Amino acid sequence: MLTNLRRRYIGNKEFYLMTIAVVLPIIIQNGITNFVSLLDNLMVGQVGTNPMSGVSIVNQLMFVYNLCIFGGISGPGIFTAQYHGSGNQQGIRYTFRLKFMISAVITVAGILLCVFFDEPLVRLYLHEGSSSAADIESTLQYALDYLKVMLWGLVPFAISQVYAGTLRETGQTMLPMKAGITAVFVNLVLNYLLIFGHFGFPQLGVVGAAWATVISRYVEMLIIVIWSHTHTKQHPFFHKAYGLVPLGLGWKIFWRGFPLLVNEGLWASGMALLTQCYSMRGLDVVAGLNIASTVTNLFNVLVLSFGSATAIIIGRLLGAGEMDEAKKTFHWLVGFSLMVSLAVAAMMSVSAPLFPKMYNTTEEVRALAASFILVSAFTMSLHAYLNCAYFAMRSGGKTFVTFLFDCGFTFVCPVPVAFVLANFTGMPILPMYIIVQSLDIIKCIAGAILIGNGFWLNNMVEEDAPAEIEAL
Repeated sequence: MLTNLRRRYIGNKEFYLMTIAVVLPIIIQNGITNFVSLLDNLMVGQVGTNPMSGVSIVNQLMFVYNLCIFGGISGPGIFTAQYHGSGNQQGIRYTFRLKFMISAVITVAGILLCVFFDEPLVRLYLHEGSSSAADIESTLQYALDYLKVMLWGLVPFAISQVYAGTLRETGQTMLPMKAGITAVFVNLVLNYLLIFGHFGFPQLGVVGAAWATVISRYVEMLIIVIWSHTHTKQHPFFHKAYGLVPLGLGWKIFWRGFPLLVNEGLWASGMALLTQCYSMRGLDVVAGLNIASTVTNLFNVLVLSFGSATAIIIGRLLGAGEMDEAKKTFHWLVGFSLMVSLAVAAMMSVSAPLFPKMYNTTEEVRALAASFILVSAFTMSLHAYLNCAYFAMRSGGKTFVTFLFDCGFTFVCPVPVAFVLANFTGMPILPMYIIVQSLDIIKCIAGAILIGNGFWLNNMVEEDAPAEIEAL
C-alpha cells in the first residue's frame, strides 16, 4: 500500500525540476509581495488600532474587486493555456482581447459601487461589541479616506492582471515576477516616506499608504505593458493585440468562463460576509483578523502558488491531448503541495505568538491574532489540496462544477453557519472561527470524489484549427 501511495503522489526528478521552474518565479513574486504587505501592514499598525482596522475593512472590499478581475480573466485564461499548448497564436490574441473587455466592465462597476455606496459598505463591518462609538466613527473616517485614494489604482491593477495572466499562461513567468518585485519595493519605500513623513515628505498616515499602493500599481503596469509590446517576436500575440473578437468564439469563451467570474466574485463576497459575521464581536476582532490574515498570506504563498502551477501545467497537457499524463501529474502536484503545506504549517505554529507583538495595539488584539494564525496553520493542508483540485477542474473547463464546488459550498455551509453563530448565539469568536474553518473538511471530501471520476480531463481547443499568425 505504501508503495502504491508513493508511486501515486511522489513524482520523478523531471517532474520536480519542471514544477519548480514554473512555480518558483510565482513564489518569489508572491512571497515578496506578501512580505512587503506585512511590512506595509506593520507601518499602518504603528499609527494605531483604528487606522489599521479602517484599512483592513477597505482591503476586504478591494479583495472582492481583485477576485472579480481574477475570475473575469480566468475563463479566457483556460483557453489561453490550451491554445498555447496547441500552438494557436491567434487564439491567444483573441483571449487577450476578451480579458480586456471583461476587466473594463468589472472596473467601471467597481468604481461606481464604491463611489456611491462607500459609507454603507464600510459600516457593515462596524459593530460596537467592546468598542466605543468614538472608535467606530474614527475607524469609519480612516476607511473612507483610504478608499477614496485606492480607487485610483483599480485601472492599472486590472491592466497588469490582463497582461501578466496572459504571459504566465504562455510560459513567461519571469517578467510578471520582476514587475511585481519592482512594484512592491516602490510601495515599501513610498509607505515609509508618506505614512510617517520622512525626508521632507508630508505625513499622510493611512492616506499615504493608499497613495503608495496606487503609485506602485502604475509602475507595475508600465513595466509589463512596455515590455510586452517591445518583445512581440517572442510573444507574437501582442502584435496587433487590440481589436475585436469573432462573435462565435467570444461567446464560447465567455460563457465557458462566466461561472468562474461569478464564482470568484461571490466567493470573495462570501469571505467578506464571513469577516462581517466575525466583526459582530467587535473592532478587536477586525484588528486581530487583519494581523492574522496578513501573516497567514505570507506563509500561504508556497501553498497557493501550487494552484497557479496546476493551472499552467495541467492546462498545457490537456491542450496537447495528454490525458493520462495530466491525471498522473495532478496527483504528483497534490503530493508535492501537501508536503510543502506540512512544513509551512509547522513554521506558522512556532511563529504565531511572535508576529502580533510587532504591532502597536492592545494585548487582546495580539492574543486574538495569534490564535487565528494557529487555526490557519492547522487547516493549511486542507487548503493545499483544495487549491490543486479547484485549479485542475478549472483547467479542464468544468467551470460550472468549480462554481458549485467553490462558491456553492461557501454559501451553503460556512456563511450560514457563521451567520447563525454570530447573530443567534453568544459564542466567543475563537470557537466560532474554529468551527467555520473546520468545515473545509467536507469540501475536501467532495473534491476527492469529483477529481476521482476524471470528468475534468477535457481538451477544449482541439476543434479550433490553429489560425495563421497575422503578418508581422
